[in-house]
Amino acid sequence: MDITEQIRTERKIGTQEKILLALRLSGPAILAQTASIVMQYIDAAMVGSLGADASASVGLVASTTWLFGGLMTAAAYGFSVQIAQAVGAGNTRLSRAAFRTGCFFVLAFSAVLAAAAALLSGPLPAILGAGESIRENASAYFLIFACSIPCIEFRRYAGASLQSCGNMRLPGALNALMCLLDVVYNYFFIHPGRRVSLMGTAVFVPGFGWGVAGAAMGTALAELTVAVLMLLACRRQRELTADRASSRDKEKALPILRKACRIGAPIALEQTALCGAMVVSTHIVAPLGSAAIAANSFAVTAESVCYMPGFGLQQAATTLVGQCYGGGRRDLAKNYAWISVLLGMGIMSAAAVVMFAACPAVFAFLTPDPAVRALAAKILRLELAAEPFYGASIVASGSMRGAGDTFVPGLMTLVSIWGVRLSLSAVLVGPYGLTGVWAAMLIELVFRGVIFLTRMRFGKWMK
Repeated sequence: MDITEQIRTERKIGTQEKILLALRLSGPAILAQTASIVMQYIDAAMVGSLGADASASVGLVASTTWLFGGLMTAAAYGFSVQIAQAVGAGNTRLSRAAFRTGCFFVLAFSAVLAAAAALLSGPLPAILGAGESIRENASAYFLIFACSIPCIEFRRYAGASLQSCGNMRLPGALNALMCLLDVVYNYFFIHPGRRVSLMGTAVFVPGFGWGVAGAAMGTALAELTVAVLMLLACRRQRELTADRASSRDKEKALPILRKACRIGAPIALEQTALCGAMVVSTHIVAPLGSAAIAANSFAVTAESVCYMPGFGLQQAATTLVGQCYGGGRRDLAKNYAWISVLLGMGIMSAAAVVMFAACPAVFAFLTPDPAVRALAAKILRLELAAEPFYGASIVASGSMRGAGDTFVPGLMTLVSIWGVRLSLSAVLVGPYGLTGVWAAMLIELVFRGVIFLTRMRFGKWMK
């Protein structure tokens, strides 16, 4: 039984059946997120082979790319939540109108973001306090990222729209394909043409030799390829595409846009708080030197193995809660919210245990620098204790989004990140260096998980 049938059925649905549906919906998203992490690992290893300065160049601007990515996510969610609720209510005309309106909005929004990011690319490394040795590569990497923002936005929006219709497999498969394409493109763009031995025969492999900039170009081309495929898939999804927009559909555009802003603006606030804090945190870490910047970047990459399953469940929770809410089944929406949150906490706890044991081998793969490896393993192992609480905040946030509740969660994240993490980081970095920054992260993630669970239990997020 799929989610639409569950919304409309009269019979009692067992907990086991609900868990299986949540896992079935989240499975492709989790696999796609896992593939994304594999891509990040290979990316990091490819850049890491160029030296600590190259890794530091990418790590320096990573938090700023996440900031822009968070704004893109907010724009996508503003419309995809409406699509999920319309599908749950059986209102195909509304879901199509919401998707069409969203396409026009994200096109304009991503163009503005791309222009702003391109203007920022030159002074950004200096603003973040980086040394002269890594500024040029960091600027080049970020400029290419800026130019690819429209591709990234449409890939995310189209994927979120398909997921809102309950189609989790195709976006998951296409995101996995993007990871494979990224590795292939990076291989040719990062390294120069060279001869390699293939079964004892010397074979010439072409390459552009762009180094750090090549990593950005490879990722941009992978995003472009998959964005096109995602949009083509949307044209085949019945709930998203009609032959022509009627005058009645066009009249719905303004209310849809208003509601998208009401849903998306708090998400933008939440993402800006989170990613803006990452930028400030990078500024705190940058004076510690290239080894600390690289270790911080590699630790964040390694930790993503633990939290990306949570983001997969977050996507499923938004779809499940959104469709149940739109179909008038708030009891079912609450059940799915809690099932998703508990699954997220359990899976991320198990992943943290595995990563605690495996992180030395992971960092040996990512970088040849022994000092960077040791520091990265030390800080990551400290933070892993917070993963269950991090999972709670990630999946609870997705559940609340499905019900259209985004303002209070965004405010909670703002208070948690800026009031707890950054203030503690500023205090602890002096005596404890990078370890102090990650200790502050541990404390903040636990605090954020507790307040999100409290709102899930006692808050009025379903209203």
